[in-house]
Amino acid sequence: MMIAIPGLLSGDALAQVRRLLSEADWIDGNATSGHQSALAKRNRQLPEDCEAARAAGSIILDALGASPLFVAAALPLKVFPPLFNRYGEGESFGTHVDNAIRLKRGTDFRIRSDLSATLFLAEPESYDGGDLVVEDTLGTHSVKLSAGDMILYPASSLHRVTPVTRGERLCSFFWIQSMVRDDGARSTLFDLDSAIQSVAADRGQSDDAVIRLTGVYHNLLRRWADA
Repeated sequence: MMIAIPGLLSGDALAQVRRLLSEADWIDGNATSGHQSALAKRNRQLPEDCEAARAAGSIILDALGASPLFVAAALPLKVFPPLFNRYGEGESFGTHVDNAIRLKRGTDFRIRSDLSATLFLAEPESYDGGDLVVEDTLGTHSVKLSAGDMILYPASSLHRVTPVTRGERLCSFFWIQSMVRDDGARSTLFDLDSAIQSVAADRGQSDDAVIRLTGVYHNLLRRWADA
């Protein structure tokens, strides 16, 4: 399941994140790559323990917690602290799959990567190329969103970033361990939750059908959740 989260960052939050990143020192993107990724990856990245990354990441984490759409789609248990990358002209990231387990260096924090997230921080008209291309059972999807918008997709998907041919692509990326590890089960719960919200908007939260459907949702969540 791929889900776009429009407007995750407001204008002020987006401007603050951009300012923090503009003042930071960037390093080779392969600082956090596994063996497979290092063969395909050509970009720059913020050191994950630098002050700018921590401050910008905190802004993003606050926005995630305040997004009902993100919570409904991801059912998050753990979120890896956001990382940041930039692609200039000629830079790209070839086809790869994300590591199943992500470790935060120097700590005992680790997550199972059920979902990958890319938060776009540059306006799409400011650069050419740099599309996120995700392959799943329904085909190949090319994604290039407005600044402040985010895409969620299964971390098990093959994906790549096409070469940038003009300007600069700036993004945050991170992973989520969901309470529900199975993508099909998460998709079912998300569809059911969306239907409940639609019926509730029409009939009211106290309607008998809304109450019963909400019970079904929570009983399925109880059955499938790891936590």
